[in-house]
Amino acid sequence: MKTDPSCPRCGRAVRPPGLWTSAWQCDAHGSVSPLQPVRTPNTSALEALLPQSRVPVWVPWPLPTGWVVTGFAEAGDDRSGALGIAVALSGPDPLGGVGEAVIVAEAPGVGLGARLAGLEGPDPGDGLDTRAADAKVRFEGHEIPLWNLDLGRDRAGYTGEALSQWLWVIFASTDTALLMCEINALRDLRDINDGGVAFEPPFGAPSPFLSGELAPRSP
Repeated sequence: MKTDPSCPRCGRAVRPPGLWTSAWQCDAHGSVSPLQPVRTPNTSALEALLPQSRVPVWVPWPLPTGWVVTGFAEAGDDRSGALGIAVALSGPDPLGGVGEAVIVAEAPGVGLGARLAGLEGPDPGDGLDTRAADAKVRFEGHEIPLWNLDLGRDRAGYTGEALSQWLWVIFASTDTALLMCEINALRDLRDINDGGVAFEPPFGAPSPFLSGELAPRSP
């Protein structure tokens, strides 16, 4: 059964556009880009997502050893396109077991990254660039600085700005965040067929972290 869109910031039900507004409405957060149901990790889901995307669809490339893509989520509708996209990843945790991570690209104000990070949001806030970056990743020869977020004990994350959009890298545990040392570069899956050479990431089982964190909530 198809799940109705929800608020990307809190998971509450949203009201569709009507006579007086063209925007989806959340009782708590007003006008929002509606969060669509989480997509399964496969080629068909990716092919359906890419034409809707108005922001990068980031994956680390090369992927850390043993890691795979485990789901997609987007915030937006047919009118706006996807203004926020989350790509879930799973693989070996550096300290043992299975690790989970999500990379989010979003327009300012969407709030999807902040929700996955466990922050009030919708954006990381001011002052990040007043101190030295804690990590850097490269995209097409350019360095993207990222700053560590103080998220508590259950998850860890980094954020910055890339291609005029917010970039979030959220790890489902602080142990898994050790993997940030292995993430040196990103690839935008919108360029999946660049140069006529087909490129497709490896897929795995659906991410329990992404599905659990973005499960719809009661009003």
